[in-house]
Amino acid sequence: MNTVIACGGTGGHLFPGLAVAEVLRERGHDVMLFISEKEIDSLAVSNRSEFQVEKLPSIGLPSPFSPALLRFAGRFLESLSLCRKIYQRFNPQVVLGMGGFTSTAPVLAGKMRGIPTFVHESNAIPGKANRLTARMVRAVLLGFKESAQFFPRVPTEVTGTPIRRSLHPVERAAARQRFGLRDDLATLLVMGGSQGAAGINQAMIKSLPFLHDVPMQVIHLSGARDERLVADNYQREKIPAYVAPFCHEMEEAYSAADFAIARSGAASLSELATFSLPSILIPYPYAADDHQTRNAEIFTRADAALMLKESEIAGDVLARIIRGLMADQEKLRRMSVNCSRLAPKDAAALVVETMERYTGPNHDVRL
Repeated sequence: MNTVIACGGTGGHLFPGLAVAEVLRERGHDVMLFISEKEIDSLAVSNRSEFQVEKLPSIGLPSPFSPALLRFAGRFLESLSLCRKIYQRFNPQVVLGMGGFTSTAPVLAGKMRGIPTFVHESNAIPGKANRLTARMVRAVLLGFKESAQFFPRVPTEVTGTPIRRSLHPVERAAARQRFGLRDDLATLLVMGGSQGAAGINQAMIKSLPFLHDVPMQVIHLSGARDERLVADNYQREKIPAYVAPFCHEMEEAYSAADFAIARSGAASLSELATFSLPSILIPYPYAADDHQTRNAEIFTRADAALMLKESEIAGDVLARIIRGLMADQEKLRRMSVNCSRLAPKDAAALVVETMERYTGPNHDVRL
């Protein structure tokens, strides 16, 4: 079947969407991806010629009294019109929205066309776009079972959050060599999502003076804006580190690490779990409905991670937590085992199988 996947805006929407697209292609379906106009989206699909790709002029929903509301409405209508024209040519049989407002117009256009539509919600608390779009879909697919309560009037299926096929463990020594790091030192991965995180970067910079005597090395993915600042601080404090704005081979970064410091977006958590990586989670404090804190709580309850609020980071607080984990290898091993239990079990295939089941000839179309 011809399938549309609307997955642009952030890595948390885009990469799970790509994972589903890979499975669809393997099963013989044609796939069209809708992405946003952000550069990060274009970079991520630049070498994915097996998929048709279209950009949509979508922007996030502003507050009800914001002057930006008119611009949002204009861009939304522009996206909707573009989707309807593309559908006349591509003739999709199913539409999947991965969340965010890049997915709203494609799902609505699919509903208007009378074809089955779905959304995937990765987070423990759903975003505004999916809460709105859920009213017009056949089923909502969930990353965490905890978010089912927010969709009482539509069927829900727990699939987990898909990760790309390329994300599988590689040999640790080779991975560390790829980053110019030693094989015999404990390795910390610091990352802030697809575009970096200034709050995490600053937290690490504050911590470095308190980590001089800790036998460790760091892979720090800083985002483009802070790359030079972060690299200069590691150099000044004489802590061995590989600093880069972004890493396209995340399987190597995860495989090289013993533990991580990260945001708690759902896609990042699924990837950490896949690689059994214990973590210190620092939720993005401005995430809608504080959903990253709710995500992190699922991992902390399972003893797979520790959580530290960005507002709580002062002086050597983060450094003390890092030192504590480094000194307690048994705790790290236990967290690693617990983390692996939270890994999605082939979530991309589950998403595809669920869509196929709901669109099959024997399914009740009234759903």
